[in-house]
Amino acid sequence: MKEHSASSPLGATRCAPTRTLRLLAMTIDYLMSLITLFSAPKPFTDPHIAMIQRNAIKSWTLLPDVEIILLGDEEGLAQAAQEFGVKHIPNVKCNENGTPLISSMFELVRQNTQSELLCIINADMILMSDFIEAAKQMMNFKEKFVLLSQRWDLDITQPIDFTDGWQDRLRSDIYDRGQLHKPAGSDSFLFPLSSYLDVPNFAIGRAGWDNWMIYKARKEKWPVIDCTPSVMIVHQSHDYSHLPGGKPHYEHPDTNENIRLAGGQANIRYTILDATHQLVGGKLVRPKMSRPRFMRGVELFLRKVFFFLPENTIENVARPKRWKKRIKKLFKS
Repeated sequence: MKEHSASSPLGATRCAPTRTLRLLAMTIDYLMSLITLFSAPKPFTDPHIAMIQRNAIKSWTLLPDVEIILLGDEEGLAQAAQEFGVKHIPNVKCNENGTPLISSMFELVRQNTQSELLCIINADMILMSDFIEAAKQMMNFKEKFVLLSQRWDLDITQPIDFTDGWQDRLRSDIYDRGQLHKPAGSDSFLFPLSSYLDVPNFAIGRAGWDNWMIYKARKEKWPVIDCTPSVMIVHQSHDYSHLPGGKPHYEHPDTNENIRLAGGQANIRYTILDATHQLVGGKLVRPKMSRPRFMRGVELFLRKVFFFLPENTIENVARPKRWKKRIKKLFKS
């Protein structure tokens, strides 16, 4: 019997079902994913930014039960999505400065996923298997919640070797050279599909929106779960050369608009110190009292007591850091 090559008509006929089955398998995987990770990466023009974003996205692709959606039309993004075999949605609404809006990101993701859990995450964050374990434990919740974590900062200047044992090697490197970031500033939020249906038009990559995510959860009385004791999320350090003027994100006009949309300074003061629970050893426990947590409680109490004062005055009265500055000025004078 004569054999047919792949280039023959019969060979082509045989290949078509195979391609169809592969596409079907990919579709089923997406439909059955526990979590959809979504992000709006920066342009892939700066070599260092491009490298750390590829490191991050690659780490996400190695996780089970995960779908990945990259949003925006930044230079090099479509190629990166194709490189890693993940979804790309380019038509994100932007503000007048061309910065993607988080409200549009949330809307587009909901229209393009069936996952029970969503996770917005910055494109420089490396995730490991402990993140998935924490997410699975959250499935016991029948209510709305948000899961977040302090990040570990680490200088990474080379592409990560993702061969066997990469997580152990990375953890060892973090313990040697990394540093746990302060409670302010969160880079990922995991929550059920039914949560955060009314996100304001925040600009991504600017200050304030992440604090609002915690404020919103506390206002709605959702559990705010700090998984820092159980999960190691790695932030690859970088400068701000990708932003206009090379200024940090909190010095840009878009940040002022974010603060306005959040409802003022008080609502962007929320950090991981406002967590209602911690995930420790697979169990939810109440956070232990610490000096920063105690001072945060004092601040919230003072904000309630002096609610009738102008916002700037409340900031001076309620924030402990302002007290320190005033005391120093008194002693200097």
